[in-house]
Amino acid sequence: MTGRAHFEDEKRLLNEDILQMGVRVEEDLRKALEAFRTQNKTLAQEVKADDPIVNDFQLKIEDRCARLLATQQPVAQDLRCLVSAIKIADELERIGDHTVHLAKAAIKLEGEPYIKPLASIEKMAETGCVMIRMAVDSFLTLDVEKARATAAMDDEIDRLHKVLVGELLEYLRETPGKAQQGTKIIQTSGFLERLGDHVTNICETVVYAVDGRHEELND
Repeated sequence: MTGRAHFEDEKRLLNEDILQMGVRVEEDLRKALEAFRTQNKTLAQEVKADDPIVNDFQLKIEDRCARLLATQQPVAQDLRCLVSAIKIADELERIGDHTVHLAKAAIKLEGEPYIKPLASIEKMAETGCVMIRMAVDSFLTLDVEKARATAAMDDEIDRLHKVLVGELLEYLRETPGKAQQGTKIIQTSGFLERLGDHVTNICETVVYAVDGRHEELND
């Protein structure tokens, strides 16, 4: 196998790893959302148990990139793609951490009726799932326009977070006895808001991989 053919084969395997990691993180977020929605402790525990798998994906991707950087000495877009893959794996791992936070909230609030309908939390998580899938696909296809469109979706997550925090603070002023649950929900919403930021970071990395430019999206 020629050097270029070997590189292309390894890059294909790298992309498969990133795809699998993205799918795992998205599936865990959907599972965590369902656990939160239904206060299902068993489902939430499954999400927590998946966290080491996500971490292993990150290490596997970093190791594969390090080997290619050391043995193939890529240049131009090939080099940028490897550097970007390492960054994307790191962002996906952090998204996985926020997914675990959502699962932990489901465990913490198990059996305690929610103080109000949490449609905003559900919409934030659902939007996050779509963003993860689109962001990973934009890297695998090197589609800058899809990356930009994905990052723009973070505005909706930010808006939902702001609305939810405002509603809960108003509720807690009138019903201070529910401060513990209200604070936990606000904290959980904050984790989802940051999840959107990490997906935006992935999208910015896609722009760098393709164009070699550091561009802030949705600032």
